[in-house]
Amino acid sequence: MRTADGHSAVHLWSLGEEIGIEDDASGDGLVLTGPDGIDRVPEVSPLVREALRRMQLGPVLLTNLAPERARGCAPDEPLPAGGDPGLSRVLASITHLVVRTLAIDDLGGPLLSAFPLSRPAPFSLVRPPPRRAVRMASGVSLTQESDGIAMWSATASHRVLLHRPEAALVVSLLGWPVTPEDAADALPVPGAVPAGGHRLPDGRRDGAAGPRSDTAP
Repeated sequence: MRTADGHSAVHLWSLGEEIGIEDDASGDGLVLTGPDGIDRVPEVSPLVREALRRMQLGPVLLTNLAPERARGCAPDEPLPAGGDPGLSRVLASITHLVVRTLAIDDLGGPLLSAFPLSRPAPFSLVRPPPRRAVRMASGVSLTQESDGIAMWSATASHRVLLHRPEAALVVSLLGWPVTPEDAADALPVPGAVPAGGHRLPDGRRDGAAGPRSDTAP
């Protein structure tokens, strides 16, 4: 989605800072190591190998890995490498290692990042119905950290870190029922972020800023 000033929302992918990558014994697959153990990814393609290597270095726009595959995809779509089935399959198998980041291509840095807390930790984009009011789910905690404001709940599969004031503003609006359109009108980045949401396994949604639930049945 493109903002009024020409910028687009972008979905970035990365691995947790503590995740290591090395070749397996056969040389055809990869071994990912982290605090919770070892994950093996057998027979990876060059595209998958390059994607995971870049993700280990920090948040990346995966559609840049294969521009010819991404041709025709909207710039704000989260599909990795234009929907490459091999990469999508691998990412779906390691959701507990993947950090998802939402940003705007305005050089202002990321808006928010979602860090996995469970295994697995599925994370998919959901667009709420137009003009339907939503609000933050009960039981959500917020804590000030050095990198921003952290949000989590006992039932969520991700911990969300708000990096920029725009994301924190959305959180403040979600204290009361608000439609995505009204939230978008209140932001200094019009139309870019709150029109979408991310559904967590317990059925709650986190939009641009964190977990929330529909007020309508």
